[in-house]
Amino acid sequence: MIRQMGRYRQITGILVKYGLGALITGIRLPLPGRRAAERPDGADPLYRRIRLALEELGPTFIKFGQILSTRREVLPGPLIEELSLLTDTVAPLPFETIRPTIEDLCGPIATAFASFDETPVAAASLAQVHRAVLKDGTVVAVKVQRPGIRRVIEDDIDILEYFARQIERRRPDLAVYNPAGLVQEFAAQIRRELDFVQEGKNAGALARNLRGSPGVVIPRIYPDYSGPLVLTMDYIDGVRVDDADGIRAIGVSPEEVTDTLLSAYLKQVFEDGFFHADPHPGNLLVTETGALAFVDFGTVGILRPERRDAFLRLVAGIVDEDSDAIVDAYRDLGIVIPDRAVDLFKDEIYATLMGPGSYGIGEVDIAGVMEEIPATLRRYHLKVPLPMMQVIKVLLFLMAICRDLDESFNFTARAGPGIRAIRRRQVFSMDGADALAKAIGQQVRDTTEIPGAVNAALRKLSAGQISLAVGSPELDALGASIRYAANVTLIGMVAAAFVLGSALVIFSSEPPAGPGLCSMISSMTLSGFLVAVLIAVAAAYAALKRR
Repeated sequence: MIRQMGRYRQITGILVKYGLGALITGIRLPLPGRRAAERPDGADPLYRRIRLALEELGPTFIKFGQILSTRREVLPGPLIEELSLLTDTVAPLPFETIRPTIEDLCGPIATAFASFDETPVAAASLAQVHRAVLKDGTVVAVKVQRPGIRRVIEDDIDILEYFARQIERRRPDLAVYNPAGLVQEFAAQIRRELDFVQEGKNAGALARNLRGSPGVVIPRIYPDYSGPLVLTMDYIDGVRVDDADGIRAIGVSPEEVTDTLLSAYLKQVFEDGFFHADPHPGNLLVTETGALAFVDFGTVGILRPERRDAFLRLVAGIVDEDSDAIVDAYRDLGIVIPDRAVDLFKDEIYATLMGPGSYGIGEVDIAGVMEEIPATLRRYHLKVPLPMMQVIKVLLFLMAICRDLDESFNFTARAGPGIRAIRRRQVFSMDGADALAKAIGQQVRDTTEIPGAVNAALRKLSAGQISLAVGSPELDALGASIRYAANVTLIGMVAAAFVLGSALVIFSSEPPAGPGLCSMISSMTLSGFLVAVLIAVAAAYAALKRR
């Protein structure tokens, strides 16, 4: 905590600088010393100031903002747009600062490499990339993690977790957005990005999955030159996928790139369930041969088979304007819609499907629907799994890039055949047959077990080993009324016994012998009579009040 005090002070100064000092007061940052004067730039809207503050706060907060930009069901659209502009491009470190990291893994650079360019070709907040040549002449890209960045990030994660706890404690109205859960998701993701061994495995998995996809390139990883802090792969030279003019300049058709990009991502998401989940234009390059190359594999999405099927049904429901199918797909994706809100929710989904730009199959505004669905989820405070938002982010990026490359691009027309082909392959594949056989087998087992289960239950019931509890508000009320009536009746009977007993004593023709004893008994009898009358009156009052 003492080590983090300086960082707390730095964060406070930056928040105040951008007019976000109210956040400090709201969550009570434990900062010593005097606070800087607040200097908000009145010309900048709030969301832009948030982005600028995150950029100045450094790599952890930039990455956090980038991940938040995928949570369209949590944050308002204008903030999402601003966070999407976050960039973690930074000034590169001097080569002598990172040389020890490389040589700890590879040995002396002059011995391990034929040549090594000390000027990086790219520099980001977590790492920088250098061009090098191996002894066999292979041109490679060497990605080197910035020294000390892991400790900085772990300290910032602790601070973010503190922020989340304070927000949930002091702003219960914001707890529905699960700030602590968002920080936990972010922490898990950025730790994966810091593990270059895992990133190399991700690249290998994508290469195997896309091996049969024409026009797709995944750089080869070189394990002998890679480790937790260094990752070496084939050097890819190409044009950014969003640069249509640059693509034409190298003699490649942007329309062909669109088809390759679309088919590659449809396969990753809907067929393989393992996809490149950081699809900004700098991570997708078009080579001189027209191939589409994926780079940077630190962030991937994983979908289990049942979720892949649910996503396919979700997209089909959007295309077919079927709100029932969309809601069913949501449930299978783990989005719990309260029963009381289902009809209203379906109405909103249907209104979105029939909105501007949605004029029938083939003309459905898929991008508009994808943009609006998270807003609907946000209005209902529905918790959405991270993989779903990753897929929505990928699909929105995909549609935006495809429209930039081809003005006539229509997702329904171009992606529909590919999605239907994937569905057919899933149904008629061995995996599909195995799944069907397992489902049928499970149904058969469940059916044959019913008689045995019924017999076992009957035996336990007859042996008194089963107790049946039935609860109902009406039954509870009836039981309370019966108990009350019984109590009043009992009290009335007791009072009547007192009255009758007292009356018999008072009017007895043969009083007990002895004047003293007679006087005492008469007094006790009169007292009992009065008590009995009071009890009777109280019971009658209570009964009337109950009615």
